[in-house]
Amino acid sequence: MKKHVLLYGIVGGVLIAALNLVEYRYLVVEHSGEVYGGMVAIIFAGLGIWLGVRLAATRSEAAVADVVAPPAQAMRGNPTTAATLGVTPRELEILELIAAGLSTREIAERSFISENTVKTHASRVLGKLGAKRRTQAVQIAKQLGLLS
Repeated sequence: MKKHVLLYGIVGGVLIAALNLVEYRYLVVEHSGEVYGGMVAIIFAGLGIWLGVRLAATRSEAAVADVVAPPAQAMRGNPTTAATLGVTPRELEILELIAAGLSTREIAERSFISENTVKTHASRVLGKLGAKRRTQAVQIAKQLGLLS
């Protein structure tokens, strides 16, 4: 009796495997275009949702940053001191945004330049002011009248 049950179990398993294989062939071989088209549609829908959320977050952060930090043009300091030290207008703009408390990424997004360019301008202005850190550069710039 136990041998019959085992034999029926094996035959049942083989039949189920055969049905799954036929179903697989029907779906993948006969309707592969629809399956792959559906997969591509799902991927692009997910990508669109992710990108929309990302852009919306960036815009809302920029709106908050505009409220928190006044525009760089309003903070312009002593142009004579800047010229004496050799600080360019772009470096002064980066320094003002640093003083406003923005991160490198936020400065890059606001100024429409790469993060590496922001780092380059920041390091150059630190060198021109003789500062070792961003906070020290802001302090020195305020003492020299470059920042208000």
